[in-house]
Amino acid sequence: MNWRTVWGLLFVVSVIWSLFNAGLFQGDLVNSGGWNQVLRFLVAALSPNFSPEFLHITLDATLKTLAYAVCGTFFCLVIGFMGGVLSSEVWWKSVFSGSFQAPWLVARAILAFPRAIHELIWGLFFVNIFGLDPLVAVLAIAIPFGAITAKVFSEILDETPRQPILALLNSGVPPLNAFLYSLIPQAFPNLLSYSFYRFESSIRSATVLGIIGAQGLGYEILLSLQSLRYEQMWTFLFALLLLSGGSDLLSGLLRQRLGVPNGFDLNVPNQKLPQQSDPVITFSLLGTVVLVIFSFWYVNADFTKLWSPRTAQLLVRVIQDAFPPDLSHISQMFTLSAQTLAMSILATTGAGLGGILLSFPAARRMGSREWGVGSGGIIQCAVPIFTRFLLLFARAVPEPIWALIFLFVLFPGILPGAIALGLHNLGILGRLMAEVLENLDDRPLRSLKALGASNAQVFIYGILPLTLQRFLAYILYRWEVCIRATVIVGLVGAGGLGRLLTEQLSSFDYKGLLTTLIVFIGLTFVVDILSAMMRQALR
Repeated sequence: MNWRTVWGLLFVVSVIWSLFNAGLFQGDLVNSGGWNQVLRFLVAALSPNFSPEFLHITLDATLKTLAYAVCGTFFCLVIGFMGGVLSSEVWWKSVFSGSFQAPWLVARAILAFPRAIHELIWGLFFVNIFGLDPLVAVLAIAIPFGAITAKVFSEILDETPRQPILALLNSGVPPLNAFLYSLIPQAFPNLLSYSFYRFESSIRSATVLGIIGAQGLGYEILLSLQSLRYEQMWTFLFALLLLSGGSDLLSGLLRQRLGVPNGFDLNVPNQKLPQQSDPVITFSLLGTVVLVIFSFWYVNADFTKLWSPRTAQLLVRVIQDAFPPDLSHISQMFTLSAQTLAMSILATTGAGLGGILLSFPAARRMGSREWGVGSGGIIQCAVPIFTRFLLLFARAVPEPIWALIFLFVLFPGILPGAIALGLHNLGILGRLMAEVLENLDDRPLRSLKALGASNAQVFIYGILPLTLQRFLAYILYRWEVCIRATVIVGLVGAGGLGRLLTEQLSSFDYKGLLTTLIVFIGLTFVVDILSAMMRQALR
């Protein structure tokens, strides 16, 4: 029995265990009285509020969400670039001309802590320090996303060919100059591509942070949903779809120009550096500069609070109030950790299976005669467009909003949270998997077709073997994200450690909060390790 079989059996057992924890085999889960509200919500999509006054409110909320995302991404990339260089093995080997690993390991350890805490928790923490200031949303995006970006950037730099930088170092060029003139230009397409992918994620996070009072589309959507004004809610949702869809379209176009399939497939061999004369890249960079300037002006955050004496006093008070951690409820932590883990497993499993199924109709090439698996015609054009719209809608709607909608018909617990997380991540995975299919090397498929293979045989013996391993790797990556995102749905009553964290923050129980954070971070590290081990077994 090999490791793949072992992990497969453990996966089946974990899913059954998670379903049991979700209460699927116990009692009544459905609140039949909520179906009327769900019907009202769906019918309201046909009559959104498009009055001039309300459209003005929608435009302001959209611009705020966009500005938060841009400002947060700006600082995220600054942190990510500096942290990525300092946590890359190649940098320290260049500086010390050997295998000196202590600074490299220290840098990675420092970045692991902020990466493990979801941006919503950072946002709730900063609200207690800065109040309802736009600075809260900017910092809540910048800090955890900066740590994530630093990790990815360091991996990009470490996997970039080192022959040019070694040649410069051996010629006596200082390490910093050698780094800037050899490694950075080679890695630039991947760094830029991931930066735009991170911006897409920042838009979703800026929407979620609106739910805790940071204004923007998330805040307006939550108010409309809680007051049952579904016509207004659909107006905000359509605006969010336009914002998310526009960023997806522009980043996808830029990745095509850079020759990078998607935000996860980094360091693809034989990439070409972008040409300076490429108008799309030039326009994107200029547009980015203008958008950053506009966003900082529109947000109008009070950055002086970062170094004000009152902020320092509040931070010192929080630290003093948090120590020593409260260990009196440690037994409850294990129960909530089990719920959190079960929620993430169910969400990832549902998102993975749904993403695989929807990725095929979402891929434009799957219906083409070129691959011999479709018939062409109007359906060939309509099916990918419709499926991609469903995926866009699934990932554009924030997880707490999905959770609140399902709480109309499901009793509170981890099941509505798992479904909400699953739907949101289904949209992300389906899109990534569709891009894998569209960028697939079709030479093996053409060979099978030329040898007389049927459409089903081309699919089973050609497409699946070429894609399934990468699909599973994407699913495992999203599991790491899902375990952190359980905090978001916990905010609206979906259970797990996330709900306890939000309650402790709201009641200023910093001793209990520190204990819960330690347990939560430990759980995320366990999931990260398990995910890495499973990805290693797939190679």
